[in-house]
Amino acid sequence: MSKTIFFLKSEDGATAIEYALIAGLIFLAIVSSVSFLGQSVKTVLYDKIADAFE
Repeated sequence: MSKTIFFLKSEDGATAIEYALIAGLIFLAIVSSVSFLGQSVKTVLYDKIADAFE
């Protein structure tokens, strides 16, 4: 019975889930930023270089 009460009072799992959610949000922000900046770099650099060879 005491192991069950200890398990129910333990907050270690909740803390791990919170850290996982924070890490997921950070990952999503990084992917969004890289995707947006990658498109901007393509527009600025790649298109100019491609036009130079035409």
